[in-house]
Amino acid sequence: MCGMPQQPPVRSTPTRPTRPDASMSLLTNVMDHSLDEGYAEAAARRKADGTGGMPKKLSAKLGLAAGLVLAALLVTVGAAQARIAAPVVAKEREELIDRIDSETSAAEDLEDAIDELRDDVGARQREALKKHGGDQGELVGILAGALEVHGPGVKLVVDDAKEADHAGAGDARETSGFSDTGRVRDRDMQRVVNGLWESGAEAVTINGQRLTALSAIRAAGDAILVDNKPLVPPYTVLAVGDGDRLRTRFQNSGDGQYLQALHKNFGIRTSISAEDEVRLPAAPSVIVRTAQPSTEKGTS
Repeated sequence: MCGMPQQPPVRSTPTRPTRPDASMSLLTNVMDHSLDEGYAEAAARRKADGTGGMPKKLSAKLGLAAGLVLAALLVTVGAAQARIAAPVVAKEREELIDRIDSETSAAEDLEDAIDELRDDVGARQREALKKHGGDQGELVGILAGALEVHGPGVKLVVDDAKEADHAGAGDARETSGFSDTGRVRDRDMQRVVNGLWESGAEAVTINGQRLTALSAIRAAGDAILVDNKPLVPPYTVLAVGDGDRLRTRFQNSGDGQYLQALHKNFGIRTSISAEDEVRLPAAPSVIVRTAQPSTEKGTS
C-alpha cells in the first residue's frame, strides 16, 4: 500500500522572552553605563599607576587627617558660636519688641492728648464766636465748620470704575494727563463739591472729613487728599440742605452733568439720594492766621 509521504513535523522555535525594559533602551543604557567611558579609563590608569585611591605615603595620610580635623574643628566652632550668639540675638529681639511696644504706647498717649487739646480748642473757638458774633455766633460756627451739624440733605457716592486699571488708548482723559481713565480724580471731586455748594448745600463732608472755607482737595499720586488727609474710594459726600431740591438742582447743574458724563463715558460709578437726616462732624481744627475781626463801624 502506497502511502502519502509524511511531512516532517514543523516545530516552532521557542522565542526568547523579551525584557520588560526593551522599549526603554536609552534609559537602560544610561543606567548600565552611568560612568562615562573617559572617566572609567582615567580611573583605571590611576589605579594601574598606583596613584588612585587613598594616599599611601605617611605624609599624605597625615595631611588628609589634618584637613579632616581642621574641617571638623571649623564646623564645631561655628556651631558653638551660633549656640552662644542665639541667646544674645533673642535678647536683642525682645528688647526691640519692648521698644516698639513702648513707642506705640507713647504715640497713642500723644494722640489722646491731641484729641483733648483739639476739643479744648474747639470749645474756645465756639466761645470766641459767641463773644464776637453775638446772637449769630452759632450760625457763624456752622458756616465756618467749627460746629457739628445735622439735618436733611443728600448722600452722593462716587466710586472708581469696575475696570479702573484698563484705560483705553487715545481717550480724552488720558490725553489730558490721566494715566487711568477709570479712576476718580481730585478735580472730579472739586467739581462735585463746588456743584453742591452752588446748588444750596450748607455743609459738606467727604468720607467724614468736614470741608471749610480753608479746605483743599488735591492729589498725591493716585490718592485724593482733603486737607492733606488721604481718602480711599468709594467717596461718600454728605451735604446738609433741602434734600429733594438740592438733589434736583445738583443733577441739573453743569457739575452734575459732568458727573453723569464721567459715568457714561468712563464707567465712574455714582449714586445720589435725598436723606431725611444726615450728621456732619465738626472740622478737626479751624485755624485763622491772617483774618482779624473788624471793630470799625460802617458809615452810612
